[in-house]
Amino acid sequence: MALSSPPMRVSCGPTPAAATTRSNNNNKNNNFLCSHALDAVHIRRAAELADKSAGFTSPHPNFGCVIATQSGKVAGEGFLYAQGTRPAEVLAAEAAGNFSRRGTAYLNMEPGDCHGDHAAVSALVQAGIERVVIGLRHPLQHLRGNSIRALRSEGLQVHVLGEDLNGKLIEEARKSCLLVNAPLICRAASRVPFSVLKYAMTLDGKIAASSGHASWISSRTSRNRVFELRGRSDAVIVGGNTVRRDNPRLTARHGGGHMPMRIVMSQTLDLPEEANLWDFSDVSTIVVTQRGARKRFQKFLASKGVEVVEFDILNPREVMEYFHDRGYLSVLWECGGTLAAAAISSGVIHKVFAFVAPKIIGGKNAPTPVGELGMVEMSQALDLIDVCYEQVGPDMLISGFLQPIPDATPVIPSVDETYEIDPTVTPYESRIIFFYKTWDPYGAFSNFSPHAIKMPDASGDYATWLSVEHYYQAQKFVGVDDPVARDGVENIKSAKSPEEAARIGRSMQRQQPDLVRSDWESVKIEVMYRALKCKFSIYPHLNSMLLSTAGSVLVEASPHDLFWGGGRDGEGLNYLGRLLMQLRSEFLGESHTSS
Repeated sequence: MALSSPPMRVSCGPTPAAATTRSNNNNKNNNFLCSHALDAVHIRRAAELADKSAGFTSPHPNFGCVIATQSGKVAGEGFLYAQGTRPAEVLAAEAAGNFSRRGTAYLNMEPGDCHGDHAAVSALVQAGIERVVIGLRHPLQHLRGNSIRALRSEGLQVHVLGEDLNGKLIEEARKSCLLVNAPLICRAASRVPFSVLKYAMTLDGKIAASSGHASWISSRTSRNRVFELRGRSDAVIVGGNTVRRDNPRLTARHGGGHMPMRIVMSQTLDLPEEANLWDFSDVSTIVVTQRGARKRFQKFLASKGVEVVEFDILNPREVMEYFHDRGYLSVLWECGGTLAAAAISSGVIHKVFAFVAPKIIGGKNAPTPVGELGMVEMSQALDLIDVCYEQVGPDMLISGFLQPIPDATPVIPSVDETYEIDPTVTPYESRIIFFYKTWDPYGAFSNFSPHAIKMPDASGDYATWLSVEHYYQAQKFVGVDDPVARDGVENIKSAKSPEEAARIGRSMQRQQPDLVRSDWESVKIEVMYRALKCKFSIYPHLNSMLLSTAGSVLVEASPHDLFWGGGRDGEGLNYLGRLLMQLRSEFLGESHTSS
C-alpha cells in the first residue's frame, strides 16, 4: 500500500564556526549521525521508488535502488517494473554511469537472484560500488542472505538496517521498507495473501440505507482511490449479497495496466444469471463455492467462461490458502458485513481501509461494515496498529493494520535441523520440482523469466524478444493478413514486461479470435519448445540449472492453467514441465555424445 510516512529533511552541511571548539569525539559523533541520516533518506527513497509500479503491473516483490556518490549526492535510481523485467540495481547503475565509482548503493530489500545470473550483484560490483545499505533481508527462505553473502564475498561493505545500523531514523527507514513489501512478507510468514478490507460508511456507521441502496456513500475522489487500491491487488473479492444487490464491475478503470481478478465467494451459488461480473471484456471472474452447490448453475457459469472452484469447507481461510498457492500476493476485500466478519474471524485480514463520509442515514436495519464477531465487551474490540488519517475530498480515510507486519526474518529450521527433528524428511531425495512465479526457487524455468531470446522470422532474419512469453504470445498472430494482427504483434514485442505481453496477447485472442492464426492449436507446443530451447541454449547458467534436475519430475505449479500447468490437484497436462524435461533429455543426450 502507499507509504504514508512524511519526507525526511536532513541538513549535513559544514560545521558552524561556533561549534569548532567541540571535541574530536563530538565531531565523530556528528559525522556518524549525519551519515545515518543520509542513509535513512536514501533508503526511504529506495522504498518510494520500489512502489512506483503499483497499479500498472500485477503485485510482485518490490525493489528500488538509489546510488549515491561519496558526497551523498544521488547519481542514479531504478526500480523493478514487473516480474521478468530488468533489476532495479541494473537500471540504477546504468543511470549513474561513472558517478557510481566508490559510491554507495541503497536497496529497500536484498536482491532476489531467482534466475542464476546474479544480475543485481554483478551490476553493483561492475559499477564500482564500495558500500551497500540494505533495508531488509529477503523474506523468502530460498533467497534470504544469498545476495548479501555474494556482495561481501566481492569485497563490498554491506550494512543491513536493524542489524548493522540502528537508531530512530534507521528504524523509521526500515519501516518504510517493510510497508512497501508488506504483501510479500505477510505471504511468506502466514501462507495467505496480504488481505485488505475496504469499505465506505456514513458517519453513523452504515454501508447502505435500510432498503439496501448504497450509491453513493463516498465521494468520487474516494471512489477513484478505491480504483487505485484495486490496481494494487491480484484480486478483488466480494460475496453473493454484493453481487445481487450492487451488480458491481470491480474493475480498476484506469484505462490500461493491471486489472485484478474478480472473485465471488458464495456458499449456495444463489447468484443472478445476468451480472456485470460475467462480462469478460476487461478481466475474468472466479466463483468459489461449496462442493456440490447448484451443479446446473455451475455449468451455466462455465458456459459464460466463469471459472468455478469448489471447496469441501468454504471459509475465508481455505479460500485464501488456495489463492496463496495460486501465487497471489495481495487481495482486496470489498464485501458486505457478514463476509467481512467471517474474514476477520478467520484471521486473514491484515489491513483495513475505511472511507467515512460526512453523512447520516440512520435506520435500525441498515447494514454495517462488519457483522457479528461474538464480542460482548469493549475490551474485546480489535485495535488497529499504525493508524493513518487522510482527508480524501469531503471524506475521511482511516487505515491501519489489524495484524503487525511479521518479522521479515522468521526463524525457519535449516535442512540439517529439520532432519534432526524428523529423519524421515529427506528433501535431497525429492523427485518432484515445482516452479511457477519467477521468484520461486526454480523461477528461471518460467516462460516469464527475464531472459531475452533471438528467434528467426518468416524471412530468416533474427529478431530479439524480451522473453519467451513475448515470443509465444506474438506467434498467435504472425502471418495473419490483417493490419490489426500485425499491430498486435508489434505491440506484444514492445511490451515492457512478459506480463504485459501476455495481457495483450490473451486479450486479443479473447476479443478477436478471428485474428488468431488458423493452425495455432496444432503448433503452439512446438512454438513454446523452440523458444525454450533457444533460452536454455544461449544462457549457460540456465542450461546448468536445467541439467542439475536430472532424475526429477518438473511441474509447472499453476493451479488454474490446465494446459501448461499441473492444475490444482494434479489434473493439469503440465505441458511446460513436459517440454522442459524433453529439452533436458535432449541436452543430456548431446553431452553424452560429445563426451
